[in-house]
Amino acid sequence: MSELTLTEIAKEAKNASLVLARLTSETKNAALEKMAEALESNIAVILEANEKDLEFSRKENLPQALIARLALTESKVRGMAAGIRSVAKLPDPVGDEQMAMEMDKGLELRRVSCPLGVIGAIFESRPDAVPQISSLCLKSGNAVILKGGSEAQHSNKQIVSLLSEAIGTVPGVTARAVQMIETRSEVAEMLRQDKYINLIVPRGSNAFVRYIQENTKIPVLGHSEGVCHAYIAEDADLDKAVALALDSKLQYPAACNAMETLLIDEKAASRILPRLAEEFKAKNVELLGCDKTRKICPEIKAAEEIDWDTEYTDAKLSIKVVAGLEEGIDHINLHGSGHTDLIVTEDPEQAERFMSEVDSASVMWNASTRFADGFRYGLGAEIGISTNKTHARGPVGLEGLVIYKYKLIGQGQTVAEYSGENGKKFQHKLLTVRKSD
Repeated sequence: MSELTLTEIAKEAKNASLVLARLTSETKNAALEKMAEALESNIAVILEANEKDLEFSRKENLPQALIARLALTESKVRGMAAGIRSVAKLPDPVGDEQMAMEMDKGLELRRVSCPLGVIGAIFESRPDAVPQISSLCLKSGNAVILKGGSEAQHSNKQIVSLLSEAIGTVPGVTARAVQMIETRSEVAEMLRQDKYINLIVPRGSNAFVRYIQENTKIPVLGHSEGVCHAYIAEDADLDKAVALALDSKLQYPAACNAMETLLIDEKAASRILPRLAEEFKAKNVELLGCDKTRKICPEIKAAEEIDWDTEYTDAKLSIKVVAGLEEGIDHINLHGSGHTDLIVTEDPEQAERFMSEVDSASVMWNASTRFADGFRYGLGAEIGISTNKTHARGPVGLEGLVIYKYKLIGQGQTVAEYSGENGKKFQHKLLTVRKSD
């Protein structure tokens, strides 16, 4: 337990956010560079802490997929530093003028982006999430309170300590901009801090996100589990379909944007399915299939109804043969988690229909589902992937961590002047927005 109470931590974070909100881009970028340097200068210390977490996870017989997410290497730590620097290179999202209007002569209204304030980030088993989230929050002028899984507590504590210390060396920046809590009781208390915390970002399963949503008044940026699909159309190129299916499933099976269900048009199944089954078998992927799938490849195990709603995060895949595009779309919208889904086809009309009708945050045409990532989308990094339809959706980078405020500049006008039958009329004339440097 921290020496401070959760209320005190949240209050300090709020005070830190007010400091961050007025920092220049140059100062924020200087702090980010110090964060990157701190990681690079302490690789051995970070890996030593991570080994303690790995030893604990092995003793507890935690799932291999979780251990894979937890494990760090020198290359991964250097990648963390590179990720921080990539955030530093991005345009500052704070202070952008989004709208300008002359309500009347001498009365101008301007809408300008500003930070949210304090972010509470709760995530599991991924130490690399700490610098990602911290750098995005700092660049967008937000303070952050981090809570990682107990299985990564040594790694997270070490990384947060290095980052906050580095931030504090930059004049005008407070080390309290990045804080960490460690216990479940602190999480419960954090969810009650709606006076100080402006957004909760949970990264985990649907059940975990629902628990957070049901136990707080604070807005929640829901990161749902990833039940992601690939649909292979009748006209799909065989080699392209195989390459995309393999990459979507196996490039990193534990990722939330890895494919969990493969749908194949029944007119292409006999042409494509045997080759795919052979390729997946060679990669030691456990396959489960519907009745139509098993008629073509009897060696595949029978899928149960629950499999269509399951995120495996492992070398396991469900396969279903469908009557065509419409059934494929219906299946995805019924069983998917609104995360990321792919169509493999050479037909632009089919592709456009799929991308328009599939109700997911990211939809792909002839590109791996694994591209659904903040770094790959050019966002620098991501605080999470949201399946919400409010504020931010998909991989959430800097743009999802700012809101806006209205600035009204007048010359002494009163509402009374614009009231009644003889009141003045508003002009509501749009003006050119001012571009930030």
